[in-house]
Formats: sequence, structure tokens, C-alpha cells
Amino acid sequence: MKTILAAYSGVLKGTGSSVLSALQDLPSPFWPCKSKMEKHLQCISVLQWVISFLALGVAATILLIYMFCTDCWLIAAMYTAWLILDWNTPKQGGRRSSWVRNWTVWTYFRDYFPVRLIKTHNLLPSRNYIFGYHPHGIFCFGAFCNFGTEATGFSKKFPGIKPSLATLAGNFRLPVLRDYLMSGGICPVNRNSIDYLLTCNGTGNAVVIVIGGAAESLNCAPGMNSVTLKNRKGFVRLALQKGSDLVPVYSFGENDAYKQVIFEEGSWCRLMQRRLQKIIGFAPCVFHGCGLFSGDTWGIVPYCKPIYTVVGEPITVPKVEEPTPDVVDQYHAMYVKSLQCLFDKYKTRFGLKESDLLQIQ
Repeated sequence: MKTILAAYSGVLKGTGSSVLSALQDLPSPFWPCKSKMEKHLQCISVLQWVISFLALGVAATILLIYMFCTDCWLIAAMYTAWLILDWNTPKQGGRRSSWVRNWTVWTYFRDYFPVRLIKTHNLLPSRNYIFGYHPHGIFCFGAFCNFGTEATGFSKKFPGIKPSLATLAGNFRLPVLRDYLMSGGICPVNRNSIDYLLTCNGTGNAVVIVIGGAAESLNCAPGMNSVTLKNRKGFVRLALQKGSDLVPVYSFGENDAYKQVIFEEGSWCRLMQRRLQKIIGFAPCVFHGCGLFSGDTWGIVPYCKPIYTVVGEPITVPKVEEPTPDVVDQYHAMYVKSLQCLFDKYKTRFGLKESDLLQIQ
């Protein structure tokens, strides 16, 4: 007790080095455990991303409308005018910020699960690429951490390659959220945006598309190794038209971040999910993680399960402006085979059994 009082007196009387010295005199139990503090920071870093993705755009829209009814209406009007002038920026390469991509918060985000990026082959800066990311999971944590930030060192592992993670175009219609996403190099998953990146932005571009999309997220659950790919051929046709190489990417553990209630096909709940998916663009999944302060409670914080993202071997694709269905089917089959081989080669290394199979739907 005397030590604490003496240190406290030193803090009150001194500045600079004397304050630091006084604080160092405090007994160790006075401070939280370092490992616990780091775990809290990791949890907060993940939670801020989840909340930002779910609510930032809506909250900013409501605030903007409210400001028009206050004395701050001029600020709201100026922002709205700028928003209109800047409307097409997401379709034209966005506004990437190296500073935001290298925020320290993303290293805490990475270490929470943790997320790891595994390189298997070199990529040439003289080529453009379309990465097919699997599986979707609930929030695509692996895709965001690896390709929307520099937390796992993408630029160091693939020098000369600039990744652009493609997500729902509707997100870029919401104020503030659009700028937050663009700062990480995230772009709309539409034809105009991807065309620009693969034709008007030079070489060394890698557009990351979550192939299964919203439909795949409805079937994700811990232990599930299922991807929606059989009838997804648009990305292959696009790769042929642009002459961009295809790269399969699989994230082991992506589906383990949350537990989800999966409704049977044909049930009323599943039909409602499908209908809402068509209306709002994403699937309204019924899921839960753990609580903020306890892993034994339910909440929106994801479970601490490792996510290993393996970037596979690129498939060389020729430029064919008008590819026939047969050519598209040929390269689609090559891609499916490459993804299957990637899964089979690395599954035992990242926690799966030799008997576990990749289900392609």
C-alpha cells in the first residue's frame, strides 16, 4: 500500500521521466495482464469491423438526413454534393490508402483468429489475375484480412501485385462506409468496376471475387467444406475476355468463425432467406458467435478459430473476346480441378482429416 501511495505521489509531483519511474514502481498486480489486454484489443478490433460492416453505412445515412434538419445542414449539403461528384470513383479503381491498409488495428484483427496467408507460387507483375475465393463464410474474415489490409503481408509475399477485394455494390451507395471500404482497396463486384481494374489500370492487378456469394453463406457452418461453384461460370468468361489468369484460393477455417442455423431446402424459413437475398443483395443468415466478455455466451464476436488462406497456382488464360460456351466450360473444369487439388494437398496440414472431402455444389 505504501508503494502505491509513494508512486501516486510521484505521479502528482513529477513529469516526464519522474512520472514513468513512479509508474514503474507500482506492483505488477496493479496492471491488467498483458496477454489479457492484447486479447481485449484483438476482440475490439474484430468487433469494430463487424459493426462497421453491418451498421456504419445505415447510421451515417440517418445522421446525414438528420443534419439537414439542424443548423449543420450546410455541412450535410456540402457532403452530399461531394458524394454525387464522387459517385463513380468506386467503379474506377477506388481510392486506396496504404496508410489505412497498414493500421496497427489490423494486426490485432489478424492475431485474434489468427489469420495466415500461405503462398504456393509466384505471381508475375506483368499479368492481371482473378482470384476465386472460397468459401464465403459469414463475413469473409480471411478475404478481408489478407486482401483488404496488409496485416498478413500480401505485398511482401506477392511483390508488384495489387489486390482488390470485390464486395456488394450496394455498400458503395452508403455514405462514410463507401470511403472506409475504398481505403482498403475494396471495390464493387460489378462488371464496370472489374473491367476498369483489368483493362484500364495497367498490369499487376488481382481482383478477388468470392465466387459462392450470398448463396454460399447460407450453407456455411463449422466443419463444412462446401463451395457453390458448379454453375458459377461468369468469372471464367470474364477472365477469358480480359486475358487474366485464374487463381484458386481456399481459406481453411473460414466457416468456423460462427455457428449458423441452417434451414432445410424448401422450408418456409429458407424460402424467406432466398427471397430477402434477391431483394437486399445479401443473405440474412441466422448465426451467432461468442459474447464480448465471455466465450460461453452468445454474441456477434466470432470464435477464435484459425483461418489459413492458401493462394494456389495460377491458371494461364488466353485472351478470347467472344469465348464460346465450350471454351468457358473447358477453363471452368480446369479451375474446379485446380481448386480440388489445392484443397486435397493442404487439408491435413490445416486441421482436416484425409477422409474430409470438398463438396462442390
